[in-house]
Parts: sequence; structure tokens; C-alpha cells
Amino acid sequence: MKAIHYLLLFVAVVSVGQVCAAQDAKGCKDSPLISRFPGSFISTCSDKAFDGYDFTITVDKQNKTKRIEGKYFQLLYNWPRDTASKSQVVRNLNNALKAAGYTFDYDSGDYGDFTVHMGKTWIMEEVSGGGWYKQTIVVEKGMTQDVVANAAALSGGLTGNGHVIVSGILFDTGKADVKPESAPALQEVAKLLKQNPTLKVYVVGHTDNVGALAGNIDLSKRRAASVAQALTTQYGIAATRLQPYGDGPYAPIASNDSEDGRTLNRRVELVKQ
Repeated sequence: MKAIHYLLLFVAVVSVGQVCAAQDAKGCKDSPLISRFPGSFISTCSDKAFDGYDFTITVDKQNKTKRIEGKYFQLLYNWPRDTASKSQVVRNLNNALKAAGYTFDYDSGDYGDFTVHMGKTWIMEEVSGGGWYKQTIVVEKGMTQDVVANAAALSGGLTGNGHVIVSGILFDTGKADVKPESAPALQEVAKLLKQNPTLKVYVVGHTDNVGALAGNIDLSKRRAASVAQALTTQYGIAATRLQPYGDGPYAPIASNDSEDGRTLNRRVELVKQ
């Protein structure tokens, strides 16, 4: 009888799982990091190779947000309000992540929101009393610069506007050394200058407004100088044709109130002399 009882229980669980799976939005599935609350189904999902999310964290007893960018995965679940309570959902998810060894960076208790991380993996659970919960997972990584300027586009920008942004020149945060990944963009700048032997340019560094003004001005100057030096030493461009200049945060092209805007503002431009 005991064996028959277990068999019936197994069949019941499979049946419930099949019903939930049938209700999941097309193409959506659970993250391998954490299972769903039993009886829930996925109403929407998003899976992106690169995006960011503002995770709530607690710092010195104050709640703040921390922007994490990388591989992005978000699910919106509907949990069974007729058979479960919000506190059940919250505590099940909370206990599962504690048992898995995640570090808690924010926990609102029975209110239903909490943020955890392990290494570069960040998870935020946001549970609503309205019968749904949102699960956001970001595996932190830097963005790959897939688009770089080309000589023709640079020439067109200088001719039409007198200045042009050079996409693909990269630096580590707070540092002025040009990263090796910048080589394709630098090659196109060198190509432009070699095709136009009388052309002289200002190499202008720009920053966002995060941090002290004096530090940003200094950083932008050093970055501009590093680009000019690379063009001279690695690509044979005469130093007399390049004049580095640091403009710091003084000429934004987007709002510094968002990470996307700040990313756009951190740039190198060529300005025709």
C-alpha cells in the first residue's frame, strides 16, 4: 500500500507540473539557479546577452541601489493565491537562497523583496501580495565593444560637424591606459590621418560627472594623452598633428542621471584644428 501511495503522489506532482508548464509564456523557462514556487507559472520573461538592473542593497543601514550589468535574465511568475500566502512564497525563496549559500545584500523581511549574490551572480526577488513575483538575475560582466568607428565615418563627422566621437576606445574604470581591445578603433583613426596628411586634430577626453570634478578633469587629460601617444608610437602619426585635451564632464551628450547616459558621456572625440 505504501508503494501505491508514493506512486499516486508522484503522478499528482507530475500532473501539477504539466499544468503549470502548459501555462508558461511561450519560450520561458525557469533559471537553473532556483526553482519556482510550486504551482506558479511564468507570465513573461526576458533573456538578454547584456543589460543592467538596479539591485537594492543595504549599506550602513541605508537602502541604496547598485547597478549590475551583464548577462540578464528576468522572469515574472504568478503564484497560486488560492493555495498559498505571500509569506509562504517569500520564505520559501528566501530559505532556498540561504541554503544555497548566497550572501544577502538586502532583505525586507515579509514585505517580500530581497537581493542576494554569489560571486558575480546577483539575484533579486520581488514578491507582491497581488499574486506575482519578479525574479531578476544578472551575471556580472563587462560589455563587449562590437562597434568601432571607421575612417570614412570619422572623416564625414569631421567634415560635417568639425568633431566626431571615436567609438571603441576603451579604458578600465578610473585608469588612463588604453586597453588592447581599442586597437581596431585606433587603426581607423590612423587610417583617417594617413589618408589626409594635412589634417590636424584635437584628441579630446570626456568623462561622466561621477566623482570629484578635479579628478575627472585630470583623468580626461591623461586619457586623451594616452590616445595621442598610442597613435604616435604604435601607428606612426606625427605628434605635431595631435593635441590632447581633457574636457572632463563639461560637455555631456546625454543625461548623467542614468547609467546609459553616463556610458555615452565617457568618450573620446576628435576635433578638427
